[in-house]
Amino acid sequence: MDHNRFVLLAPGGFRPGRVTMPPAFAVKASSADTAGRLSVLEVTLARDIPRHTHHGADECVYVLDGRLEVEFDDRTLIAEPGAFVLLPAGVPHALRGASQPPPRVLQISTPGGWECYLEDLFEAGLSVLTDGELDPTKINPIAARHGIHYDLPAASEAGTAHIPQEPACTPPTSS
Repeated sequence: MDHNRFVLLAPGGFRPGRVTMPPAFAVKASSADTAGRLSVLEVTLARDIPRHTHHGADECVYVLDGRLEVEFDDRTLIAEPGAFVLLPAGVPHALRGASQPPPRVLQISTPGGWECYLEDLFEAGLSVLTDGELDPTKINPIAARHGIHYDLPAASEAGTAHIPQEPACTPPTSS
């Protein structure tokens, strides 16, 4: 047993990372904590997440508070507190707040590395926004390094191709 990986966080606690995350993103278990197996975050969805696809990771979302609108493939559903959503790799999806205050969720990605993508995204700062909203055109160069692709508006997609790349922050592997 690896007792060195034991983590107990106090209520409201979070794991430190390379970049300080906004309060809406609390890393509970990083890929470093789990030998790359998964990442666990408590997220308050203050901003809608545009339609995107994870090419190598399954994403699980458990709704703690509020209502979450989940666009999955070609369906849109509402997830209430206590609802669980599995978003398999390779299937386009979007997440939107459907309540005030915004929904609070437990987000689990497997394999791990989700927090590495978020660190890269927050490090980019306001440069990924257009008119205060996440801009897929600006996010995609960062996301591609983590095997994620955001759908572009129809007019912008002409002539573009997506080639997943290796993550910039590779989660540790067990030996």
